[in-house]
Amino acid sequence: MGYANLRQCLRDLEARGDLVRVETPVNPVLEAGVIQRRAFRKGSPALLFERVEGTPFPMVANLFGTRERIRYLFRDTLRTVETLLRFKADPMAQLAASLKRPWSCLPLPRSLLHTMPKTVADGPILRGSTRLSQLPRLISWPKDGGGYVTLPQVYTENPAAPGFSGSNLGMYRVQLTGEPFQPDREAGLHYQIHRGIGPHHAEALRRGDRLPVNVFIGGPPAMTLAAVMPLPEGIPELLFAGVLGGRRPAMVKPDGADLPMPAEADFCIQGYVEPGNAKPEGPFGDHLGYYSLAHDFPVMTVEKVHCRPDAVWPFTTVGRPPQEDTVFGEFIHELTADLVPTVFSGVHEVHAVDAAGVHPLLLAVGSERYVPYAEERIPQELLTCAMSLLGTTQTSLSKYVLIAAREDSGLVNAHDVPRFLAHMLQRTDFSRDLHFITRTTMDTLDYSGISLNQGSKLVWAAAGNPRRDLAGRLPDGFGLPEPFGGARVFTSGVVVMQGPPHGAGCDRHDQRMQRLAKALGEQGGLEELPLFVVADDAEFTSANWDNFLWVTFTRSDPATDMYGGGSFTHCKHWGCRGPLVIDARLKTYHAPPLEPDPEIERKVDAMAAPGGPLHGLID
Repeated sequence: MGYANLRQCLRDLEARGDLVRVETPVNPVLEAGVIQRRAFRKGSPALLFERVEGTPFPMVANLFGTRERIRYLFRDTLRTVETLLRFKADPMAQLAASLKRPWSCLPLPRSLLHTMPKTVADGPILRGSTRLSQLPRLISWPKDGGGYVTLPQVYTENPAAPGFSGSNLGMYRVQLTGEPFQPDREAGLHYQIHRGIGPHHAEALRRGDRLPVNVFIGGPPAMTLAAVMPLPEGIPELLFAGVLGGRRPAMVKPDGADLPMPAEADFCIQGYVEPGNAKPEGPFGDHLGYYSLAHDFPVMTVEKVHCRPDAVWPFTTVGRPPQEDTVFGEFIHELTADLVPTVFSGVHEVHAVDAAGVHPLLLAVGSERYVPYAEERIPQELLTCAMSLLGTTQTSLSKYVLIAAREDSGLVNAHDVPRFLAHMLQRTDFSRDLHFITRTTMDTLDYSGISLNQGSKLVWAAAGNPRRDLAGRLPDGFGLPEPFGGARVFTSGVVVMQGPPHGAGCDRHDQRMQRLAKALGEQGGLEELPLFVVADDAEFTSANWDNFLWVTFTRSDPATDMYGGGSFTHCKHWGCRGPLVIDARLKTYHAPPLEPDPEIERKVDAMAAPGGPLHGLID
């Protein structure tokens, strides 16, 4: 059976040497975040901070910090979950397999009994209470606007159909402190576009009612993972938590409360959102590697903060990938990879690239079968596949969608980024194969677009035989117009160069970039170098693949920042005959990148040094 609560989980991890207690006092303001990120980078055990400044509650970090540990946490149910998902992906094949090996499906009926939550009369969560000001004030990055809950489970129910079946459990960050909020009375509730809480809030606003909200922290680990699971709208995350946790989620509803809460949760912040009540939330150092800035988001009015007597506050921090949330993504991909063809017809594989911040770059392998007899195979079915990816689930937030045809090469693999990009560059006709969607919704955390939640998307499709070889060196006599320079071949077919800083006087279509693209288009010998990337720091960008992916795709918007040699517009279609140029410089309207606090870094250095309390646990 899975863990009933967080304390069971922590005791088990400690017994196997996968959790270490830290008795030295730790400050939740910046210091705890630095330690957590360093522990993750080192692949360390979970860390239980027993003495946290400013709060009576201990904090646990790095709980989900390695793939091995996350698989261990769900070892009792993982095989059952995988079997259920395989049945969903290919029911006939799995039915045939089960007839040959019936014992392999024995856990399924029992697991289905664990899906539905059960209502209980009492639970540890009702045996204590506290105030927002007594909770750990976790500030992860120097410019964060206040203390945050970073592993929240935000629970709402559909006002039109209340109950578990119409519920949503999502991980939407919650700001506990900060200038706009009344102490101990208000919290900022930040939810990104396309999230499941949105329809619930919209329905409450339509009725003119407040939206009840509960924020759970801790409890069974299966609840935390369920909150980040990208389930389709209408499928309650509580059901998945029951299967993954190996037990029916026990929910308790205090007298007079609007919503239930997990009986075994460590904390529950109980409250509601009034219609029209919004205040600036943020800034917050986010998972793209930049701050999301302060914007108006719903305010949660807090009625009560419940806590169990032995409550522990689990937390993580985010920043430029990879971070602990990377492990969540990898684990979810392992579970759901077989489902991709059933959700997206014609799509065989997808890879939301973590190094590029997940949503900015999606690589996909699809089928191209629409005109199999054509002399020249061009992207057609691939475009249908790409529109499907952009039409539903979390893939709809993708900014750049690069999709290749499986029929062109049995070796094309969306998870082998270098080979995938080379495959695309060899086959793309840049006058035909770039398809823009402008002034559309985009990831709330991505500031490369025209405004909050708005920007563009690009479908870049490639099919057919190779059109070009890719060069590994610049041609003789290669030159660049001022003020560009420092060009170097990053990988075959891709050139990275240094650009001038984006100044306050630059419009969205920098005239210098247009002149650069024109010059490249007029220069001969570049057919085998089809992609140029302009960066603020060419040396940093070209140092490795992680840097290249992060800079290129988090600092550019397709419609705004793509140029081309010999570019043209025909029947509203944009294309180019010469090299494609991406302006990946930081713009004056972008959010600032995350930078650590040197003083805190030095303090943690001392804790990690020989003889220090964290020696051997963090890098």
